[in-house]
Amino acid sequence: MPRQLIPHACRTLSFLCVAALTFVLSACGNADAESAASDDRPLVLTTFTVLSDMAENVAGGHLEVKSITKVGAEIHGYEPTPGDIKKASKADLILDNGLNLEVWFSQFLDGLKVPHVVVSAGIDELSITEDAYAGKPNPHAWMSPLNVQIYVENMITAFSALDPQHAGDYRANGDEYKQKLQSIQDELVKELAMLPMNQRALVTCEGAFSYLARDAGLSEKYIWAVNAEQQATPAQIVSAIEYVKANKVPAVFCESTISDAPMRQVVEASGTSFGGTLYVDSLSEANGPVPTYLDLIRHDSAVIIKALTGKNS
Repeated sequence: MPRQLIPHACRTLSFLCVAALTFVLSACGNADAESAASDDRPLVLTTFTVLSDMAENVAGGHLEVKSITKVGAEIHGYEPTPGDIKKASKADLILDNGLNLEVWFSQFLDGLKVPHVVVSAGIDELSITEDAYAGKPNPHAWMSPLNVQIYVENMITAFSALDPQHAGDYRANGDEYKQKLQSIQDELVKELAMLPMNQRALVTCEGAFSYLARDAGLSEKYIWAVNAEQQATPAQIVSAIEYVKANKVPAVFCESTISDAPMRQVVEASGTSFGGTLYVDSLSEANGPVPTYLDLIRHDSAVIIKALTGKNS
């Protein structure tokens, strides 16, 4: 082949390769766009991942459910992004926990004409009794499987109003989910019933387990009421030490999102055991220890039962 023809052939081959690649990428892009456009399910947003997982169980695929905050996000003081607001403007329904959990939520809704439902509506509220938040409702109502059954009922009602065509499915899905929740609740109560009354105590870093403790027949003690600064005062630590000693509490716990150093001081000074890490505000990634709410509440129940009774649940 003449040497002067080689560059021309290379340019021709390069052009054909680029053209082919452009066609493939364009086809993929069109396929993605068509796929996105074909999802005409109503969009339901939740304020955090725990609610999103519950909602998906009730929706059963009939609704597109997404969480505004991501796995591991600090829900109490979250700062919404412009992208969050844009996403919310396209939603058909937004679900929030209420009880002053999402302090940012009322401002988030300003200017958005999107209906929202407070899924904790109807629970028997408990109040925070200490510190700057005394008198305000304890927001961690989802930590009781009994309360979550009320959450589920509120979701069934909201989803049925949004999408009446699948109301029967929402009811069936919700009832099945509630049975699983009741089973976890029954196991927790049964296993803890063997403990002496003074040892039926849940001692944690933050007061995030008030509802679980109440509904499982446990007394509750925590180092601080609300996880605001993740710090404990000497007086708070001493109070926890004295409580553990007086009641001969077998084990104490701390939450996954905060340092357990203060509780380790309680362990060292009182002679009790560190029972393990509990999960509250966020699910884990899919390959983590608590990818769903049922996994979360089962994990916490199993850790509490094992540490307090010495038995595996």
